[in-house]
Amino acid sequence: MGLFRRMKRIFHFRASSSQLGPLEERLLEALWERRTATVRELVSACCEDLAYTTVMTTLDRLFKKNILSREPEGRAFRYSPRFTREEMHREVAGEAFRQLLDASPASSLPLSYLVEILTERDEQLLDDLRQLVEDKRRELRAGSGNTTKGKEKEKEKDQA
Repeated sequence: MGLFRRMKRIFHFRASSSQLGPLEERLLEALWERRTATVRELVSACCEDLAYTTVMTTLDRLFKKNILSREPEGRAFRYSPRFTREEMHREVAGEAFRQLLDASPASSLPLSYLVEILTERDEQLLDDLRQLVEDKRRELRAGSGNTTKGKEKEKEKDQA
């Protein structure tokens, strides 16, 4: 089962045009492996069980969802992913966490779930999470003059 489907199942994603179906996931995975391909190349290399028009229509849908780019090549198109696998996974995970936080009136509740899940999986992940939080806090403190909250604090200081 692909990452996208697992995340959708776990977090019950709302229906949206940015979700990927199983065939879209399959073709995107194939393009990540090859970096670039035409419909014909995909059909002959890894999608022999699919009709040419099915692959063509699915790649066109991925292009319209802004997940693929394409360049004309003769009478066909050469497709390539606009995002790396990591970038897509990050977006899916980010959306899952945003929905989880939005679903609970007490934002500490989803965070406690996260800590429990990390602990069940591997205690080292808690240390990794702590380090990420500390790094982010340092980054925010260093750039606090550039953030909205930082600007508000500066105005308060100036007014005092």
